[in-house]
Amino acid sequence: MKIAILSPVAWRTPPTHYGPWEQMASNVAEGLVKRGWNVTLFATANSLTGGTLQAICPEGYEEDRELDAKVMECMHISLLMEQAHEYDIIHNHFDFLPLTYSRLIRTPMVTTIHGFSSPKIIPVYRRYNDICHYVSISNADRSADLRYAATVYNGIRPGSFRFNDQPEDYLLFFGRIHPHKGTADAIDIARQTGHRLIIAGIVQDERYFNEKVKPRIDGDKVSYIGPVGGHERDQLLGRAKALLHPIYFDEPFGLSVAEAMMCGTPVIAYNRGSMPELVRHGKTGFLAGGPGEAAEQVAMLGTVDRHACHEWSMEQFSVQKMVDDYVKVYEQVLSLPSPSPAACQDVR
Repeated sequence: MKIAILSPVAWRTPPTHYGPWEQMASNVAEGLVKRGWNVTLFATANSLTGGTLQAICPEGYEEDRELDAKVMECMHISLLMEQAHEYDIIHNHFDFLPLTYSRLIRTPMVTTIHGFSSPKIIPVYRRYNDICHYVSISNADRSADLRYAATVYNGIRPGSFRFNDQPEDYLLFFGRIHPHKGTADAIDIARQTGHRLIIAGIVQDERYFNEKVKPRIDGDKVSYIGPVGGHERDQLLGRAKALLHPIYFDEPFGLSVAEAMMCGTPVIAYNRGSMPELVRHGKTGFLAGGPGEAAEQVAMLGTVDRHACHEWSMEQFSVQKMVDDYVKVYEQVLSLPSPSPAACQDVR
């Protein structure tokens, strides 16, 4: 069995700090490699894998702004599609663009939909409903227009997030700084409760950061430490009293939410999108309707068992669980009849 994993090329796979889609492509690839699968990862040339790496892009276009994103994406996708016949199955983590090749190749393609950047892209997915196999990353993030093979939750590596039952007295905001993520709300919640807040993540919206966040950073009660990865991320998440996740959009999945809970850290999140699937209200954290309610829930953190947070995340959001679920999808797809010659054309 030969499988090709198609990762995005905005960042290295796995990313050094930010790049959730790249991280999931890596986690799937490495999880399969550990099980003895023949895996080829299509990613940037500076990517790391225990399988075979194929690359045409030297590095992520977000890491080298001299690279043209559209050119890199075009060459990257075509690199795989020109040799698609060499693989038994393709697992696409690259959004909708690779779907446009699906009638030109015979290799079945599983596509993980990591979120809809806009309703305008749904017609592309809908056009290939009959030949592609879609996987949602939460039940909340599904379109009624599409047919799905399964929901598979994102999986994280337990070895990268150690359980900590002795937290420090700070709250944490961990994620991209953008109005959708509610960084300013996290500051409000921390101030209402008299807690120190640490903010970690990339600045994705400079105007929002400069107007709503930066003026309130004092280095004491509110600190911004930039993007964090690796061991530092593990330490930061594990030592927090709670992760604040005050989102203003229907988030398909929250990696930092699963990561925090794996460390034993409870999560206080706004009740939107996939959050009810990730956070067990009253058990692994709380779901809030706004900053006032979230502030009240900070006082209730003592009722949350950090062991329960860890066990829930291990059970639902580990790489092992994710790979198990994807293998079931692959087996299901490979058991289906091959598409008719009229449905696709072989480019060999």
